Amino acid sequence: MRRIVECVPNFSDGREPAKLDAILGAIREVPGVYVLDRTSDWDHNRSVLTLAGEPEAVREAAVRAVGKAAELIDLTRQTGAHPRIGATDVVPFVPIEGVTLDDCVALAKQAAREIWERYRIPVYLYEAAAQRAERTNLENIRRGQFEGLREEVLRNHDRAPDVGEPRLHPTAGATVVGARKFLIAYNVNLDTPEVEIAKAIARKIRFSSGGLPCVKAMGVDLRARNLAQVSMNLTDFETTPVHRAFEAVKSEAAVHGVGIAGSEIIGLIPRRAIEMTADYYLKIENFSPQMVLENRLEESLREAEDRRPQTLAALAQPLLQVVAQPTPAPGGGAVAAIAGALAASLGQMVAGLSQRKKSLAAHAGDFAVALAEFQAASPILAAAADRDADAFDAVLAAHRLPKETGEDGRRRDAAIREAWIKAVEAPLEVARRAATLFEKLGQLESIAASSMLSDVRVGRMMAATAVRGSLENVTTNLESIDDGAYVKRVRDEVLSLASRITQSPVSAGR
Repeated sequence: MRRIVECVPNFSDGREPAKLDAILGAIREVPGVYVLDRTSDWDHNRSVLTLAGEPEAVREAAVRAVGKAAELIDLTRQTGAHPRIGATDVVPFVPIEGVTLDDCVALAKQAAREIWERYRIPVYLYEAAAQRAERTNLENIRRGQFEGLREEVLRNHDRAPDVGEPRLHPTAGATVVGARKFLIAYNVNLDTPEVEIAKAIARKIRFSSGGLPCVKAMGVDLRARNLAQVSMNLTDFETTPVHRAFEAVKSEAAVHGVGIAGSEIIGLIPRRAIEMTADYYLKIENFSPQMVLENRLEESLREAEDRRPQTLAALAQPLLQVVAQPTPAPGGGAVAAIAGALAASLGQMVAGLSQRKKSLAAHAGDFAVALAEFQAASPILAAAADRDADAFDAVLAAHRLPKETGEDGRRRDAAIREAWIKAVEAPLEVARRAATLFEKLGQLESIAASSMLSDVRVGRMMAATAVRGSLENVTTNLESIDDGAYVKRVRDEVLSLASRITQSPVSAGR
């Protein structure tokens, strides 16, 4: 099944296209990410991009975009009609296909950590990713904007970011990252420059003031166009559709003796939202989404794709892309763990097939035991790839702690030591399990059918690679640890594990 996430980062510049071009350049360096839309507004002084693709690729692209925006946008010199607290003001992740809202919450939290660790930009988490109830609503986080938050965060613990130090980046401010359902950014322009009328209409229709459910609204002064605007976010378009929001603004505008100059959509809109509006205005009897040609075609193509067997190359591609990213982790340790997981999977295949062969019935019990052991080892080693990457990320994070003196300095040193020990223990555990796999596969070699010996031997090679690769990481990381007794104990175990993959397999007899 395809896994597709949408991300709609908002940047606090809508007046210099070259800046958005540079941000797009950073995004396009990440394979597998598609830029679906770009929108900029002079009055709002804001740009919005719509990205989509595999979750991890989209996360990496969004993080890089934040870094590039921090280089280019200086909030101390930026003004506009739209409230903001960051050069990259908000980064929402939205589930589209094969991904849940909880998956997007995890993605948002990962992105938040990366943004802080790479760029020292603090992050607030909102919507489904919010850590505190009051931060579910974006407007609560943005209260006071960059200028107000910059001062308040220094003295008010309640305004501290969720990730990072309690101070804003001097020019890039803070970024708000979260996960939410599909949101439609919809603006209605009034044929008057009186922004107070737009603000009065916004107060009347927004949910927080007792208006339409799932509608956020504010009045905006469009000075360049000599118009006032009711700017809305429809957070659940099936609860309050676009046409209902439009009619509400139109009705309230009439109360003030004002007409509608037009409306606009910022970013993209789901086909379903357009279908609902068409059904409302056209009054088509028995209307169904299945009456839309593109829906029927897409359904047919999806059914055909589901019937098509997925190739190994397609399955491996996401893993290859993650490893290929120009980031310190995942690296060799994670790859070694994956090699061990593949060894266990080959063992499962051989043991499972051998169980069914009548000619090998005498060893059915041995195969059953081996199968259970391989089945248990494969997911553990696969998960160890993440543990190894996380351990190295923790080392980087510890080294980025402020260099202090006294007690704070000792805490930093302790955090670094603890992180390095975890960076040793993670690959060491992989080496232990992979060495056991090497021996178990050796036992299979003596009883498996000759037609499967090559599979067993490839499995042993993969297990040996997992051991050697993991021990390489262990040895390298030990150099950063000054605990002599610990280093000696681990070095002794390294020698022992290395010797286990050079021994002949234990014979189980035929």
